[in-house]
Amino acid sequence: MKCPQGLQVRVRSAICIASMLVIAAPSFAGQVGFQQNSVGGVMVDAGGVVRAATPDEQQQLLRTVRAQVRVAAGELAKPAEMRMISLKGLQKAVATALANGTDLPEEIRYLAGLQRVQYVFAYPEQNDIVIAGPAEPWIVRDDAAVVGALSGQPMMLIDDLVTAMQSVEAARRSGISCSIEPTAEGHQRLNRLLSKVQLRNGQNPKALEPQMKQAFGPQMVKINGVPTDSHYARILVAADYQMKRIAMGLEPSRLPNLPSYLQMARGSLTQSNANPRWWMACDYNSLSHSEDKLSWKLSGRGVKTMTENDLIGADGQVVGNAKADPKAQQWADLMTENYSELSQQFPVFGQLRNMIDLSVVATLIVQERLDETAGVNLDLLMGRGTEVPVAVYTAPAAISPECSFLRSRKGWIVTTSGGVDINAFEIVERQAADATLSGVRGKSAAEEATSWWWNG
Repeated sequence: MKCPQGLQVRVRSAICIASMLVIAAPSFAGQVGFQQNSVGGVMVDAGGVVRAATPDEQQQLLRTVRAQVRVAAGELAKPAEMRMISLKGLQKAVATALANGTDLPEEIRYLAGLQRVQYVFAYPEQNDIVIAGPAEPWIVRDDAAVVGALSGQPMMLIDDLVTAMQSVEAARRSGISCSIEPTAEGHQRLNRLLSKVQLRNGQNPKALEPQMKQAFGPQMVKINGVPTDSHYARILVAADYQMKRIAMGLEPSRLPNLPSYLQMARGSLTQSNANPRWWMACDYNSLSHSEDKLSWKLSGRGVKTMTENDLIGADGQVVGNAKADPKAQQWADLMTENYSELSQQFPVFGQLRNMIDLSVVATLIVQERLDETAGVNLDLLMGRGTEVPVAVYTAPAAISPECSFLRSRKGWIVTTSGGVDINAFEIVERQAADATLSGVRGKSAAEEATSWWWNG
Protein backbone atom coordinates (compact mmCIF):
# COMPACT_ATOMS: atom_id res chain seq x y z
CA MET A 1 0.00 0.00 0.00
CA LYS A 2 1.72 3.18 -1.18
CA CYS A 3 0.95 6.67 0.06
CA PRO A 4 1.67 10.01 -1.63
CA GLN A 5 4.08 12.31 0.15
CA GLY A 6 2.47 14.28 2.94
CA LEU A 7 0.52 13.57 6.09
CA GLN A 8 0.22 9.84 6.56
CA VAL A 9 -1.51 8.10 9.41
CA ARG A 10 -1.03 4.37 9.11
CA VAL A 11 -2.02 1.58 11.42
CA ARG A 12 -1.04 -2.00 10.61
CA SER A 13 -2.10 -4.89 12.75
CA ALA A 14 -3.06 -8.53 12.95
CA ILE A 15 -6.40 -9.95 14.00
CA CYS A 16 -4.79 -12.18 16.63
CA ILE A 17 -4.95 -9.43 19.22
CA ALA A 18 -6.47 -9.16 22.62
CA SER A 19 -9.80 -7.56 23.44
CA MET A 20 -9.65 -3.79 23.58
CA LEU A 21 -12.99 -3.27 25.31
CA VAL A 22 -11.00 -1.49 27.93
CA ILE A 23 -10.37 1.57 30.05
CA ALA A 24 -7.31 3.79 30.17
CA ALA A 25 -6.72 6.20 33.01
CA PRO A 26 -5.09 9.41 31.79
CA SER A 27 -3.01 11.90 33.73
CA PHE A 28 -2.75 15.59 32.97
CA ALA A 29 0.02 18.14 32.60
CA GLY A 30 -1.88 20.88 34.43
CA GLN A 31 -5.35 21.55 35.73
CA VAL A 32 -7.26 22.01 32.49
CA GLY A 33 -7.61 18.38 31.48
CA PHE A 34 -10.53 16.04 32.07
CA GLN A 35 -10.14 12.49 33.29
CA GLN A 36 -12.30 10.76 30.70
CA ASN A 37 -11.09 7.16 30.95
CA SER A 38 -12.88 5.65 27.98
CA VAL A 39 -10.78 5.84 24.82
CA GLY A 40 -12.33 3.85 22.02
CA GLY A 41 -12.84 0.95 24.43
CA VAL A 42 -9.13 0.60 25.09
CA MET A 43 -7.48 -0.20 28.42
CA VAL A 44 -3.72 -0.24 28.81
CA ASP A 45 -2.10 -1.22 32.09
CA ALA A 46 0.88 0.53 33.66
CA GLY A 47 3.23 -1.72 31.68
CA GLY A 48 1.68 -0.79 28.34
CA VAL A 49 -0.14 -4.10 27.86
CA VAL A 50 -3.66 -4.01 26.44
CA ARG A 51 -6.30 -6.14 28.13
CA ALA A 52 -10.07 -6.51 28.39
CA ALA A 53 -11.98 -4.54 30.98
CA THR A 54 -14.02 -6.38 33.55
CA PRO A 55 -17.74 -5.63 33.91
CA ASP A 56 -16.99 -3.96 37.26
CA GLU A 57 -14.41 -1.69 35.60
CA GLN A 58 -16.89 -0.75 32.88
CA GLN A 59 -19.53 0.16 35.45
CA GLN A 60 -17.00 2.17 37.44
CA LEU A 61 -16.08 4.06 34.27
CA LEU A 62 -19.72 4.84 33.55
CA ARG A 63 -20.25 6.19 37.07
CA THR A 64 -17.12 8.34 36.80
CA VAL A 65 -18.01 9.85 33.44
CA ARG A 66 -21.61 10.58 34.40
CA ALA A 67 -20.44 12.23 37.60
CA GLN A 68 -17.96 14.47 35.77
CA VAL A 69 -19.74 15.40 32.53
CA ARG A 70 -22.27 18.18 32.79
CA VAL A 71 -25.02 18.15 30.18
CA ALA A 72 -25.20 20.95 27.64
CA ALA A 73 -27.21 24.01 28.74
CA GLY A 74 -28.67 27.08 27.09
CA GLU A 75 -28.11 27.35 23.35
CA LEU A 76 -25.72 24.40 23.49
CA ALA A 77 -28.66 22.20 24.46
CA LYS A 78 -30.17 22.84 21.03
CA PRO A 79 -28.96 21.25 17.79
CA ALA A 80 -27.61 23.53 15.07
CA GLU A 81 -27.29 22.92 11.34
CA MET A 82 -24.13 25.02 11.35
CA ARG A 83 -22.22 25.95 14.47
CA MET A 84 -19.39 28.43 13.95
CA ILE A 85 -16.23 28.18 16.05
CA SER A 86 -13.71 31.00 16.12
CA LEU A 87 -10.22 29.54 16.46
CA LYS A 88 -8.97 32.87 17.79
CA GLY A 89 -11.76 32.92 20.38
CA LEU A 90 -11.28 29.25 21.25
CA GLN A 91 -7.57 29.83 21.79
CA LYS A 92 -8.33 32.81 24.05
CA ALA A 93 -10.78 30.73 26.10
CA VAL A 94 -8.17 27.98 26.54
CA ALA A 95 -5.52 30.57 27.49
CA THR A 96 -7.86 32.01 30.13
CA ALA A 97 -8.36 28.55 31.67
CA LEU A 98 -4.59 28.04 31.65
CA ALA A 99 -4.01 31.36 33.37
CA ASN A 100 -6.68 30.66 35.98
CA GLY A 101 -5.58 27.05 36.55
CA THR A 102 -9.13 25.80 36.05
CA ASP A 103 -10.53 22.78 34.21
CA LEU A 104 -11.64 23.25 30.64
CA PRO A 105 -15.45 23.42 30.58
CA GLU A 106 -17.40 20.89 28.54
CA GLU A 107 -18.15 23.42 25.81
CA ILE A 108 -14.39 23.62 25.10
CA ARG A 109 -13.69 19.91 25.57
CA TYR A 110 -16.40 19.02 23.05
CA LEU A 111 -15.87 22.02 20.74
CA ALA A 112 -19.35 23.44 21.39
CA GLY A 113 -21.01 20.19 20.32
CA LEU A 114 -19.42 20.05 16.86
CA GLN A 115 -20.06 16.76 15.04
CA ARG A 116 -18.21 17.24 11.75
CA VAL A 117 -16.25 20.06 10.10
CA GLN A 118 -17.89 21.12 6.83
CA TYR A 119 -16.50 24.63 6.35
CA VAL A 120 -13.36 26.63 7.03
CA PHE A 121 -13.58 30.45 6.69
CA ALA A 122 -10.79 33.02 6.86
CA TYR A 123 -11.79 36.52 8.04
CA PRO A 124 -8.92 38.98 7.46
CA GLU A 125 -11.22 41.82 8.54
CA GLN A 126 -11.58 40.22 12.01
CA ASN A 127 -8.18 38.50 12.06
CA ASP A 128 -9.81 35.13 12.57
CA ILE A 129 -10.31 31.63 11.17
CA VAL A 130 -13.67 29.94 11.74
CA ILE A 131 -14.53 26.27 11.39
CA ALA A 132 -18.17 25.25 11.06
CA GLY A 133 -20.43 22.22 10.85
CA PRO A 134 -23.47 20.54 12.42
CA ALA A 135 -23.65 20.41 16.22
CA GLU A 136 -25.71 18.67 18.89
CA PRO A 137 -26.00 18.63 22.68
CA TRP A 138 -23.98 15.81 24.23
CA ILE A 139 -25.09 12.93 26.44
CA VAL A 140 -23.36 10.04 28.20
CA ARG A 141 -24.49 6.64 26.92
CA ASP A 142 -24.71 3.48 29.01
CA ASP A 143 -21.33 2.40 27.61
CA ALA A 144 -19.79 5.68 28.90
CA ALA A 145 -19.38 7.13 25.39
CA VAL A 146 -20.08 10.88 25.09
CA VAL A 147 -22.16 11.29 21.93
CA GLY A 148 -24.62 13.59 20.22
CA ALA A 149 -28.12 13.34 21.70
CA LEU A 150 -29.76 13.02 18.26
CA SER A 151 -27.28 11.22 16.00
CA GLY A 152 -25.50 9.03 18.54
CA GLN A 153 -22.21 10.02 16.88
CA PRO A 154 -19.21 10.93 19.08
CA MET A 155 -18.28 14.52 19.75
CA MET A 156 -15.25 16.30 18.37
CA LEU A 157 -12.57 16.89 21.00
CA ILE A 158 -10.22 19.78 21.75
CA ASP A 159 -7.48 17.17 22.42
CA ASP A 160 -7.68 15.89 18.83
CA LEU A 161 -7.77 19.40 17.36
CA VAL A 162 -4.61 20.34 19.25
CA THR A 163 -2.81 17.12 18.24
CA ALA A 164 -3.82 17.61 14.60
CA MET A 165 -2.65 21.23 14.58
CA GLN A 166 0.66 20.37 16.20
CA SER A 167 1.43 17.36 13.99
CA VAL A 168 1.25 18.94 10.52
CA GLU A 169 4.93 19.81 10.10
CA ALA A 170 6.15 16.54 11.59
CA ALA A 171 3.79 14.72 9.23
CA ARG A 172 5.15 16.64 6.27
CA ARG A 173 8.62 15.26 7.08
CA SER A 174 7.95 11.68 8.06
CA GLY A 175 4.21 11.03 8.29
CA ILE A 176 2.15 9.80 11.22
CA SER A 177 2.12 6.06 11.71
CA CYS A 178 0.84 3.53 14.18
CA SER A 179 1.29 -0.20 13.77
CA ILE A 180 0.31 -3.32 15.65
CA GLU A 181 2.68 -5.85 14.15
CA PRO A 182 2.85 -9.61 14.57
CA THR A 183 6.42 -10.80 14.69
CA ALA A 184 7.95 -12.91 11.92
CA GLU A 185 8.78 -15.49 14.59
CA GLY A 186 5.13 -15.64 15.58
CA HIS A 187 4.11 -16.26 11.98
CA GLN A 188 6.68 -19.02 11.71
CA ARG A 189 5.51 -20.74 14.87
CA LEU A 190 1.87 -20.49 13.79
CA ASN A 191 2.64 -21.87 10.31
CA ARG A 192 4.51 -24.82 11.82
CA LEU A 193 1.60 -25.53 14.12
CA LEU A 194 -1.00 -25.39 11.34
CA SER A 195 1.09 -27.59 9.03
CA LYS A 196 0.77 -30.38 11.58
CA VAL A 197 -2.96 -30.00 12.22
CA GLN A 198 -5.14 -32.91 11.17
CA LEU A 199 -8.71 -32.44 12.26
CA ARG A 200 -10.77 -35.54 12.95
CA ASN A 201 -14.28 -35.82 11.54
CA GLY A 202 -16.56 -33.57 13.53
CA GLN A 203 -13.74 -31.94 15.49
CA ASN A 204 -14.29 -28.25 16.15
CA PRO A 205 -11.25 -26.18 15.06
CA LYS A 206 -12.02 -23.91 18.05
CA ALA A 207 -10.20 -26.46 20.19
CA LEU A 208 -6.95 -25.29 18.59
CA GLU A 209 -7.36 -21.70 19.74
CA PRO A 210 -5.19 -21.89 22.91
CA GLN A 211 -2.33 -23.46 20.95
CA MET A 212 -2.65 -20.91 18.15
CA LYS A 213 -2.62 -17.98 20.56
CA GLN A 214 0.48 -19.31 22.30
CA ALA A 215 2.25 -19.94 18.99
CA PHE A 216 1.42 -16.55 17.49
CA GLY A 217 2.54 -14.63 20.55
CA PRO A 218 2.12 -10.94 21.36
CA GLN A 219 2.18 -8.19 18.78
CA MET A 220 4.20 -5.02 19.18
CA VAL A 221 2.63 -1.56 19.01
CA LYS A 222 4.63 1.15 17.21
CA ILE A 223 3.49 4.77 16.96
CA ASN A 224 5.27 7.56 15.08
CA GLY A 225 4.45 11.18 14.28
CA VAL A 226 2.02 11.86 17.13
CA PRO A 227 2.59 11.54 20.86
CA THR A 228 2.30 7.88 21.79
CA ASP A 229 0.38 8.82 24.91
CA SER A 230 -2.20 11.00 23.11
CA HIS A 231 -5.90 10.38 22.59
CA TYR A 232 -5.27 10.64 18.83
CA ALA A 233 -2.79 7.74 18.92
CA ARG A 234 -5.04 5.62 21.09
CA ILE A 235 -7.99 5.98 18.71
CA LEU A 236 -5.87 4.95 15.71
CA VAL A 237 -4.97 1.70 17.45
CA ALA A 238 -8.48 1.07 18.76
CA ALA A 239 -10.27 1.74 15.46
CA ASP A 240 -8.00 -0.60 13.52
CA TYR A 241 -8.33 -3.26 16.18
CA GLN A 242 -12.11 -3.03 16.32
CA MET A 243 -12.35 -3.31 12.52
CA LYS A 244 -10.38 -6.57 12.62
CA ARG A 245 -12.48 -7.98 15.45
CA ILE A 246 -15.64 -7.35 13.47
CA ALA A 247 -14.18 -8.66 10.22
CA MET A 248 -12.96 -11.88 11.78
CA GLY A 249 -16.09 -12.53 13.83
CA LEU A 250 -14.54 -11.92 17.23
CA GLU A 251 -17.24 -9.36 17.94
CA PRO A 252 -20.57 -8.83 16.12
CA SER A 253 -21.06 -5.60 14.21
CA ARG A 254 -24.57 -5.31 15.71
CA LEU A 255 -25.76 -4.38 12.21
CA PRO A 256 -27.88 -6.80 10.13
CA ASN A 257 -26.20 -5.66 6.90
CA LEU A 258 -22.63 -6.23 8.09
CA PRO A 259 -21.78 -9.87 8.80
CA SER A 260 -18.21 -10.89 9.55
CA TYR A 261 -15.78 -11.69 6.76
CA LEU A 262 -15.52 -15.24 8.14
CA GLN A 263 -19.26 -15.73 7.67
CA MET A 264 -19.03 -14.49 4.09
CA ALA A 265 -15.89 -16.48 3.25
CA ARG A 266 -17.01 -19.93 4.39
CA GLY A 267 -16.66 -22.38 1.51
CA SER A 268 -14.78 -19.94 -0.70
CA LEU A 269 -11.44 -20.71 -2.35
CA THR A 270 -8.49 -19.09 -0.63
CA GLN A 271 -4.75 -19.43 -1.14
CA SER A 272 -3.24 -21.23 1.81
CA ASN A 273 -0.62 -18.56 2.43
CA ALA A 274 -2.83 -15.55 1.71
CA ASN A 275 -4.04 -13.24 4.45
CA PRO A 276 -6.78 -10.66 3.80
CA ARG A 277 -5.83 -7.14 4.81
CA TRP A 278 -8.17 -4.19 5.34
CA TRP A 279 -7.45 -0.56 6.06
CA MET A 280 -9.44 2.63 6.44
CA ALA A 281 -8.53 5.62 4.26
CA CYS A 282 -9.77 9.14 3.49
CA ASP A 283 -12.93 9.42 1.42
CA TYR A 284 -13.51 13.09 0.49
CA ASN A 285 -14.64 14.86 -2.64
CA SER A 286 -12.43 17.63 -3.99
CA LEU A 287 -11.90 20.40 -1.45
CA SER A 288 -14.09 23.27 -2.65
CA HIS A 289 -13.06 26.92 -2.28
CA SER A 290 -14.32 30.36 -3.20
CA GLU A 291 -12.44 32.37 -5.82
CA ASP A 292 -10.66 34.41 -3.13
CA LYS A 293 -9.84 31.21 -1.18
CA LEU A 294 -11.32 32.61 2.01
CA SER A 295 -14.07 29.98 2.10
CA TRP A 296 -13.47 26.20 2.00
CA LYS A 297 -15.81 23.24 2.12
CA LEU A 298 -15.15 19.60 3.04
CA SER A 299 -17.58 17.03 1.66
CA GLY A 300 -17.73 13.25 1.42
CA ARG A 301 -18.07 10.33 3.80
CA GLY A 302 -14.64 10.96 5.30
CA VAL A 303 -13.68 7.28 5.61
CA LYS A 304 -13.70 4.26 3.33
CA THR A 305 -12.47 0.70 3.81
CA MET A 306 -10.05 -0.87 1.35
CA THR A 307 -8.58 -4.34 1.00
CA GLU A 308 -5.97 -6.54 -0.61
CA ASN A 309 -4.41 -9.92 0.14
CA ASP A 310 -0.90 -10.40 1.50
CA LEU A 311 1.18 -13.46 0.71
CA ILE A 312 3.06 -14.67 3.78
CA GLY A 313 6.29 -16.61 3.24
CA ALA A 314 7.56 -19.51 5.32
CA ASP A 315 9.77 -17.09 7.25
CA GLY A 316 6.72 -15.12 8.37
CA GLN A 317 7.44 -12.11 6.13
CA VAL A 318 5.05 -10.54 3.61
CA VAL A 319 6.40 -11.62 0.20
CA GLY A 320 3.86 -10.05 -2.13
CA ASN A 321 0.19 -9.67 -2.98
CA ALA A 322 -2.11 -12.61 -3.53
CA LYS A 323 -4.85 -12.43 -6.14
CA ALA A 324 -7.90 -10.44 -5.15
CA ASP A 325 -10.34 -11.94 -2.69
CA PRO A 326 -13.90 -11.01 -3.82
CA LYS A 327 -15.32 -11.74 -0.36
CA ALA A 328 -12.77 -9.47 1.31
CA GLN A 329 -13.64 -6.70 -1.15
CA GLN A 330 -17.34 -7.23 -0.56
CA TRP A 331 -16.80 -6.96 3.19
CA ALA A 332 -14.79 -3.76 2.74
CA ASP A 333 -17.58 -2.25 0.63
CA LEU A 334 -20.19 -3.21 3.22
CA MET A 335 -18.20 -1.57 5.99
CA THR A 336 -17.89 1.62 3.93
CA GLU A 337 -21.62 1.66 3.20
CA ASN A 338 -22.49 1.08 6.86
CA TYR A 339 -19.78 3.28 8.38
CA SER A 340 -22.10 5.90 9.84
CA GLU A 341 -24.35 3.28 11.45
CA LEU A 342 -21.27 1.39 12.67
CA SER A 343 -20.05 4.59 14.34
CA GLN A 344 -23.23 4.65 16.40
CA GLN A 345 -22.57 1.12 17.63
CA PHE A 346 -18.81 1.64 18.07
CA PRO A 347 -18.06 5.35 18.65
CA VAL A 348 -14.35 4.75 17.99
CA PHE A 349 -15.09 4.77 14.24
CA GLY A 350 -16.81 8.14 14.51
CA GLN A 351 -13.88 9.42 16.56
CA LEU A 352 -11.53 8.33 13.80
CA ARG A 353 -13.59 10.20 11.21
CA ASN A 354 -13.57 13.29 13.46
CA MET A 355 -9.78 13.13 13.73
CA ILE A 356 -9.43 12.85 9.96
CA ASP A 357 -11.62 15.96 9.54
CA LEU A 358 -9.42 17.86 12.00
CA SER A 359 -6.20 16.73 10.32
CA VAL A 360 -7.52 17.92 6.97
CA VAL A 361 -8.47 21.27 8.52
CA ALA A 362 -5.08 21.66 10.24
CA THR A 363 -3.24 20.78 7.04
CA LEU A 364 -5.39 23.21 5.03
CA ILE A 365 -4.59 26.05 7.43
CA VAL A 366 -0.85 25.37 7.27
CA GLN A 367 -0.59 24.47 3.59
CA GLU A 368 -2.67 27.43 2.37
CA ARG A 369 -1.25 29.74 5.06
CA LEU A 370 -4.74 30.73 6.12
CA ASP A 371 -3.45 32.05 9.45
CA GLU A 372 -1.23 34.50 7.56
CA THR A 373 -4.09 35.43 5.23
CA ALA A 374 -6.39 36.06 8.17
CA GLY A 375 -3.70 37.76 10.21
CA VAL A 376 -4.37 35.56 13.23
CA ASN A 377 -1.82 34.14 15.66
CA LEU A 378 -2.65 30.51 16.56
CA ASP A 379 0.59 29.76 18.38
CA LEU A 380 -1.13 28.20 21.40
CA LEU A 381 -3.18 25.73 19.36
CA MET A 382 -0.16 24.98 17.16
CA GLY A 383 2.13 24.33 20.10
CA ARG A 384 4.50 27.21 19.50
CA GLY A 385 5.71 28.18 22.95
CA THR A 386 3.06 27.50 25.58
CA GLU A 387 1.17 24.27 24.84
CA VAL A 388 -2.34 23.17 25.68
CA PRO A 389 -1.99 20.46 28.38
CA VAL A 390 -4.16 17.75 26.87
CA ALA A 391 -4.88 14.37 28.45
CA VAL A 392 -1.97 11.94 28.68
CA TYR A 393 -2.52 8.18 28.55
CA THR A 394 -0.29 5.18 29.13
CA ALA A 395 1.09 4.32 25.70
CA PRO A 396 0.14 0.85 24.41
CA ALA A 397 3.26 -1.27 23.86
CA ALA A 398 2.10 -4.86 23.35
CA ILE A 399 -1.11 -6.78 22.67
CA SER A 400 -1.68 -10.39 23.58
CA PRO A 401 -3.16 -12.53 20.80
CA GLU A 402 -6.79 -13.49 20.42
CA CYS A 403 -7.34 -15.76 17.42
CA SER A 404 -10.19 -16.21 15.00
CA PHE A 405 -9.76 -18.52 12.03
CA LEU A 406 -11.49 -20.39 9.25
CA ARG A 407 -10.51 -23.68 7.59
CA SER A 408 -11.01 -23.12 3.85
CA ARG A 409 -10.60 -25.59 0.99
CA LYS A 410 -7.00 -24.57 0.45
CA GLY A 411 -5.80 -23.77 3.93
CA TRP A 412 -6.35 -21.66 7.01
CA ILE A 413 -7.49 -18.04 7.16
CA VAL A 414 -6.08 -16.94 10.48
CA THR A 415 -4.75 -13.40 10.53
CA THR A 416 -5.37 -10.07 8.89
CA SER A 417 -3.34 -6.89 8.77
CA GLY A 418 -4.00 -3.38 7.51
CA GLY A 419 -5.12 -0.38 9.48
CA VAL A 420 -5.71 3.31 8.89
CA ASP A 421 -4.09 5.30 6.10
CA ILE A 422 -4.72 9.06 6.03
CA ASN A 423 -3.06 11.54 3.70
CA ALA A 424 -4.39 15.00 4.50
CA PHE A 425 -1.96 16.77 2.18
CA GLU A 426 -3.35 14.80 -0.75
CA ILE A 427 -6.89 15.92 0.16
CA VAL A 428 -5.83 19.56 0.44
CA GLU A 429 -4.05 19.44 -2.92
CA ARG A 430 -7.23 18.21 -4.67
CA GLN A 431 -9.20 21.45 -5.01
CA ALA A 432 -12.12 22.82 -7.03
CA ALA A 433 -13.53 26.36 -7.22
CA ASP A 434 -17.11 26.99 -6.05
CA ALA A 435 -18.43 30.55 -6.42
CA THR A 436 -21.35 29.93 -4.03
CA LEU A 437 -19.09 29.60 -0.98
CA SER A 438 -18.52 33.34 -0.65
CA GLY A 439 -22.20 33.75 0.13
CA VAL A 440 -22.03 31.15 2.91
CA ARG A 441 -19.14 32.99 4.52
CA GLY A 442 -20.95 36.35 4.26
CA LYS A 443 -24.08 35.06 6.02
CA SER A 444 -22.06 33.97 9.05
CA ALA A 445 -19.80 36.95 9.66
CA ALA A 446 -17.42 36.56 12.60
CA GLU A 447 -18.00 40.14 13.76
CA GLU A 448 -21.53 39.24 14.86
CA ALA A 449 -20.29 36.78 17.47
CA THR A 450 -20.36 37.60 21.18
CA SER A 451 -18.51 34.41 22.20
CA TRP A 452 -16.03 32.01 20.59
CA TRP A 453 -18.93 30.01 19.12
CA TRP A 454 -22.30 30.89 17.59
CA ASN A 455 -24.85 29.50 15.17
CA GLY A 456 -24.54 30.43 11.51
